[in-house]
Amino acid sequence: MKDYSNLTEFSDKKLRTLRNNLNNRLESFKKGGEKALPPSHMLHGMDDHQCQELLKRIQQEMKSRN
Repeated sequence: MKDYSNLTEFSDKKLRTLRNNLNNRLESFKKGGEKALPPSHMLHGMDDHQCQELLKRIQQEMKSRN
């Protein structure tokens, strides 16, 4: 799993990409059709709860930048 402990180091573009990927992943979890992600994927190894928590942190970081 990738290290997302310091989101302040991420660029705006990287945060947006991560947010979009998380939203898509969470939608897959809701539908029950989530696929196993390859090890190179930024969300590899993350479950539903971890994705939700990271999404909240990303949204907070994005708000603090505006």
